[in-house]
Amino acid sequence: MDIIVNALGEAVQLLTAGEVGVWGIIALSLRVSGISILIAMAIGIPLGYLIGSRRFVGRRFVQVVVNTGMGLPPVVAGLVVYMFLSRSGPVAEVWVDLANALSPGGAPHPEPRMLFTVGAMLVAQVLISTPLVTGVTAAAVGSVPIELRLQARSLGASAWQEAVLTVKEARRGVMAAVVAGFGGIISEVGAVMIVGGNIEGSTRVMTTAIVLETRKGNYGLALALGFILIGIAFVINNGLTWLQQSGSRYERYCAAVRRHPDHSRRAACGALPPAHGARRGPFRSLRR
Repeated sequence: MDIIVNALGEAVQLLTAGEVGVWGIIALSLRVSGISILIAMAIGIPLGYLIGSRRFVGRRFVQVVVNTGMGLPPVVAGLVVYMFLSRSGPVAEVWVDLANALSPGGAPHPEPRMLFTVGAMLVAQVLISTPLVTGVTAAAVGSVPIELRLQARSLGASAWQEAVLTVKEARRGVMAAVVAGFGGIISEVGAVMIVGGNIEGSTRVMTTAIVLETRKGNYGLALALGFILIGIAFVINNGLTWLQQSGSRYERYCAAVRRHPDHSRRAACGALPPAHGARRGPFRSLRR
């Protein structure tokens, strides 16, 4: 029991003292995971929309690949990235061949150092989070009634407007996809350990630091970083819950307002007054 009490006291002291090393590890973790989830969103949300709303050749195969990626062990993802980015891997070979071909006089070009860098960690985390964002987004978009897209097309919506409306309607599922992807990579240890190397001041993040400090018996620092991870998870999930509840309250409010005789209040919720001869619904911007 004493070891737990002492570790808790040391963890609180480290967090309140503003230890540079501790907050540097936290900042690197947030930066790497934040950039990774932004890249995963840029890839996964459009791809998830296509899978969930369109029928195309090879769609079933793409779904199988995405679903397999959602269950891909992070350590396997790290191994794949390691093999591709190692000095004997295909990426390094292509890089060296291209550099030698473009260098003046055909001078040999040194092999690039891609492993044990922040870039390698970004690649691994994007590989882990993109299937999560894609799969959950596809499920959310697929649950949107097809009548929404059909009505948008009948009102003259472009393909871009139709996509925006569909994703907006599925926004809760899309937010859940982003949270799931971010939670999966910020708490991941296997892949970043393999491709990052857990180098102090360079590639050491919270999860790898917790493993290292626990092995060294430095439970105070490990608990301090664990508290930060738990706090991040709490803030993110609390924010998602608040957004979902806010959306539900807004929808209930609008349902009541649309039955109210005050036309100005009805228009604020996306319903034009019946006196104007306009349909109700979220497409007033498309009728202009």
